[in-house]
Amino acid sequence: MEGSTVCRNLAAGALAGAAGTTALYVVTYLDQVVRGRSPSGLPARTAEELAGKAGIGFGDEERAPNREEAAGALLGILTGVGLGVAYGLLRTGVRDVPEPAAGVGLGLAVTAVANTPMIALGLTDPRTWGAVGWLSDLVPHLAYGLVTAYGFHMTAPTGTRGTRRRRTCR
Repeated sequence: MEGSTVCRNLAAGALAGAAGTTALYVVTYLDQVVRGRSPSGLPARTAEELAGKAGIGFGDEERAPNREEAAGALLGILTGVGLGVAYGLLRTGVRDVPEPAAGVGLGLAVTAVANTPMIALGLTDPRTWGAVGWLSDLVPHLAYGLVTAYGFHMTAPTGTRGTRRRRTCR
């Protein structure tokens, strides 16, 4: 595979992952508005736990919660963009995947990638979520997957999906 194609796929994946992450946040915030529910504290708690295990402190009692909240959000963005990059790399060798199937696959993948650290740290147990909890988790992640798959389709170079004009990484 040509190096510039790989580079373009990685860039297209990063852009698509960023768009997918935005979609995930929009769907999540819309759910909060519609149902009047509070935001999840799990990303902040995950950041706090991971930082603690790495020996990193977030500062004094006044600022630490703000830093934990921001670090949790940044971990979410990193996860979404990172999975988009991984998808771009995968699509370098795997072509002709229908976007709906790719979107569902990406949605399930980001669900697993996002939840695994929280489960491993003992912060949540999906066996206790119930139907509403699962829907609250799956729907935004499926939005991520679909937007990422279609975003990649719209930005990927020729040879990955077939119809876009050639771009370079320069």
